[in-house]
Amino acid sequence: MLQLKSFCFNTFQENTYIIWDSEGIGVIIDPGCYAYEERQTLKQFISDNNIQLQAILNTHAHIDHVLGVEFVKNEYQIPFYLHPKEAVILKDAANRAQVYGFPHYQPADVDVWYTDNEVLEFGTMKIKILFVPGHAPGHVALYLEGEEKLIAGDILFRRSVGRTDFPLCSHEDLMNSIRTQLYTLSDSVEVFPGHGGKTTIGEEKIHNPFIKG
Repeated sequence: MLQLKSFCFNTFQENTYIIWDSEGIGVIIDPGCYAYEERQTLKQFISDNNIQLQAILNTHAHIDHVLGVEFVKNEYQIPFYLHPKEAVILKDAANRAQVYGFPHYQPADVDVWYTDNEVLEFGTMKIKILFVPGHAPGHVALYLEGEEKLIAGDILFRRSVGRTDFPLCSHEDLMNSIRTQLYTLSDSVEVFPGHGGKTTIGEEKIHNPFIKG
């Protein structure tokens, strides 16, 4: 049985997730911790729960999702994973940081590039990489099939979908990703988005006003 903890970080109210197994082996997803207090909160939780972080797994590289990557990478000496099509977004993150008022942002180098549909294993965790472009060119969702949990990033939200008015976004791709990659999952799969509260695939198929099943 895996455990999941969410944190709401930075001025964009971005959701950062930690998932860990019964042995304490864990991963952190989309670390957005920027302020000193946010980083201390994260460290304290990891310490209190004896979590042994193995990797940083990012759904995409928009600035609100990468503000804490370099901090976590250095603090725990763990690799940073990203999809290769996000390289251009990550490269522009320093510029975005200045635009949005994060002057102390520190860029991070990618250590491992995802392969579409690969399954990553950490302890007893098995995480499938679903390529779901649209909100960002190399956006992925992280699917824990055995747990019926999906870390969706910014593609699908409770009663909403990801924005596509940023550079290199595509509304057509986003809708296609949801239809072909997410709505084909079981209705009971819990969806943990990059912002806001959780939902399920079944709920969104019925109630999402932007794309119903």
